[in-house]
Amino acid sequence: MNTHRNTRTSSRSRNALRFGLLAAGVATLASAVPAQAAEGFRSARDDVRTTANHFHHVRVRDSFTVHQLGAVGAADVRNQVVATGAGCGADDACRSVALSFQIVTLAGEHVHLNAVNTGRAVNDHCTGCQTLAGAYQFIVETPRPVRLDRDTLRRLDAVHRRLDDLGRSGLPAAELKKRADALATEVTGILKNAHPAEVTVHRHLQGWPGH
Repeated sequence: MNTHRNTRTSSRSRNALRFGLLAAGVATLASAVPAQAAEGFRSARDDVRTTANHFHHVRVRDSFTVHQLGAVGAADVRNQVVATGAGCGADDACRSVALSFQIVTLAGEHVHLNAVNTGRAVNDHCTGCQTLAGAYQFIVETPRPVRLDRDTLRRLDAVHRRLDDLGRSGLPAAELKKRADALATEVTGILKNAHPAEVTVHRHLQGWPGH
């Protein structure tokens, strides 16, 4: 019996030793990882595309997204919009509208941020087409992680519904541009009111005919 007990104790000691060496190895590995990698890399992607042609004379699409990334060491955020009118004649009245509102919140003292925001309107042999591509990107940076509260999200959702209504309104592209700009100004105010932090806004609109 004593021999059996000693054997079990010895086995536990070996297991404890192996665990201790493993823990030490993990600690060494963690200390070797750069702080940026430890904080993590996050990304956000939004891509809105529409194509109007002689099969589908009117194409309208919008996106309104909120990405709360939390604490990051590096982030890559992209908001890309393309509206295309293709092959319509002067009597087809083709209309292609693509709009995207991308909201990104992130935290960190020295974040390596790559932000891309592009809007492109394409007229491909499309006489008399109306195309509008509007990309709006709102970036909220804070030293420590914060979450948008329920009231802020509710207010943003109300803007989202109005953006949906705007896309379905049938207004000329030039008027859509003005109203989309007004909604973007409202979003900026909501975000600034939610947190005393700087809000960076990237805006890229392109339309055909040029406006």
